Amino acid sequence: MRMVVNIEVPELAPAIEFYEAALGLKLCRIIDDDVAELAGASSDIYLLANAPGPAPAGSAAEARRYSRHWTPVHIDFVVDDIAASADRAIKAGACQESECVDWRGSKCITFADPFGHGFCLIEFVGDAYN
Repeated sequence: MRMVVNIEVPELAPAIEFYEAALGLKLCRIIDDDVAELAGASSDIYLLANAPGPAPAGSAAEARRYSRHWTPVHIDFVVDDIAASADRAIKAGACQESECVDWRGSKCITFADPFGHGFCLIEFVGDAYN
């Protein structure tokens, strides 16, 4: 099974700029002016340009918005140096939401991207969670 990650954003250009600067991802291609494919993670990441507003018919009742929002599903980016990676993310425009927490053999810091999506940077002490 293959997994891809789709991240909805209001505009592609600032989202591409953020994810390249914050996480070192690289733009592979733009598809039909509203999808950007990024590489550099263990899964392909696609940025999908979608304007804020009502959700499509038949979907969740909540409207699409790009202010900070909570969801139980988020992306964790595993890094080799959490301090350097956190500094890079903040300089690119991420908002740090927690201090570094030691948890089950990892160090973790939570953030929000400029589009309201939460994500974590994780540095494992070993290969994975204890």
